[in-house]
Amino acid sequence: MREQAEVAIREADVIIFMVNGREGITAADEEVAKLLFKSNKPVVLAVNKVDNPEMRENTYEFYSLGFGEPYPISGSHGLGLGDMLDQVFDLFPEHVDSIVDEDTVHFSVIGRPNVGKSSLVNAMLDQERVIVSDIAGTTRDAIDTSFRRDDRDYVIIDTAGMRKRGKIYETTEKYSILRALKAIERSDVVLTLIDAETGIIEQDKKIAGYAHEAGKAVVIVVNKWDAVDKDDQSMKEFEDNVRSQFQFLDYAPIVFLSAITKKRIHTLLPRIIQASENHTKRVETNVLNDVIMDALAINPTPTRHGKRLKILYATQVAIQPPTFVVFVNDPDLMHFSYERFLENKIREAFGFEGTPIKLYARKRS
Repeated sequence: MREQAEVAIREADVIIFMVNGREGITAADEEVAKLLFKSNKPVVLAVNKVDNPEMRENTYEFYSLGFGEPYPISGSHGLGLGDMLDQVFDLFPEHVDSIVDEDTVHFSVIGRPNVGKSSLVNAMLDQERVIVSDIAGTTRDAIDTSFRRDDRDYVIIDTAGMRKRGKIYETTEKYSILRALKAIERSDVVLTLIDAETGIIEQDKKIAGYAHEAGKAVVIVVNKWDAVDKDDQSMKEFEDNVRSQFQFLDYAPIVFLSAITKKRIHTLLPRIIQASENHTKRVETNVLNDVIMDALAINPTPTRHGKRLKILYATQVAIQPPTFVVFVNDPDLMHFSYERFLENKIREAFGFEGTPIKLYARKRS
């Protein structure tokens, strides 16, 4: 529990220190207070189970913990939460957004413990040997590593966390996931690592699902490929297994490599570039509608309750990920299978390897 508390403290911008108003100050409270003092983080002291005004007198002894005014609250009755949250909000740091170069590719490396995330980062940086700078990220204590290759700039998200604090975080899955989510949010491309030696497990799919749900470009990286006994069919068989297990990432390219030996490491950056470029690709409306009309000619729209779906036109409305709106006579007539058919035709025409695409049916107003 102490280790998890230390991880949570390190990740936090503001800490709510909750104590029990009915029990008074306990030895455990004093132990937690020592941890919080060492952190130098802003702390809001919340005294819980103060269910009525008469119990407010129970809060005064908590001044002795040294965190200023205690906030009496009742979690079960929802009392006092507004004042406490106002104080939390006031203590949040003001982050100054740094200027982001649109041509710079920001990517992160995610995966379950011991899959080789830090090894891959170090292999990529050692290979390039041109580390431009260590720049502070928007996430507290994160360091983003910038490097340049072939006249293109890259930033690896939160490499300090992976290299320096990895052991602490990886023993607590909850906070490992928290860090992954933060890194995903700030990435253009997410590298999802799989351990070739141990194979695919459920946690791999769960972690990869975060990147997919966030709409990020994804490259699947099969690490430790050097440690696998192989023949001529091994790579194809493993790839088929990946496709079967990660059906929701059917758009993601798969790269086989070894971070330790650096074999096939050179194949990774081109895939990152491809995924990033497709993630920001725009399609002209007239060209898009030519593809849609060709798709209709191959596979006419379905009917439902005697009424046929009519597709009027389509247009791209966003990037990162590429998002399309198809205007129809009745969105309820758009069956998910036909939507999938149209998505596949768009992919056939324009590529989009490495990025999800979104397609929405809308009634023309």
